[in-house]
Amino acid sequence: MNATVLLVDDDIQLLDGICRALRKEPFRIRKAASAEEAIEFLRTQPVDAVVSDEEMPGMSGTAFLRHVRARYPDTIRFIMTGNATMDIAIEAINNGGITRFFLKPCDCADLAISIRQGLQQRELMLAARRLLARAQRQSALIERLEKEHPHITHVERDDDGAITLQEWNGDPEELMREICAHLDRGK
Repeated sequence: MNATVLLVDDDIQLLDGICRALRKEPFRIRKAASAEEAIEFLRTQPVDAVVSDEEMPGMSGTAFLRHVRARYPDTIRFIMTGNATMDIAIEAINNGGITRFFLKPCDCADLAISIRQGLQQRELMLAARRLLARAQRQSALIERLEKEHPHITHVERDDDGAITLQEWNGDPEELMREICAHLDRGK
């Protein structure tokens, strides 16, 4: 796993402690001591997951995660707080789109597992998007080929279900070159 996780908390000792606890995890840990510092970091570096404290000077964790969600929607978001309220939880879930809510002091093993699971979910979602885009490009290609070469995709079967081939008067090598060229452009 080559992911980057950004930890955001104004409590430097807590931040360092979490970094030490996660040092053997299969992702890079970066840290920021404020939401503003984290926003600046996000402008310059790709981040796969963010773990943010709720109560920070300047900008709350929920406001920060709302910003992250709006600008970096594929970034997995987690929040930690020492003073959990129903309002904070609702705000974090609805507007920050968080994956998980942690109470301080949080169990670092639980945090590590949640981050790994969130990153795996993120990879699956990105892979699904790539597959969907590829399927859409291939579908468009098939539609175009069908328009240019009517009935090229038509398949006839015999009584046993085996595909039967009909004679085709076009140049099959030219058609294959055209299909391969379109597929290569779609990669």
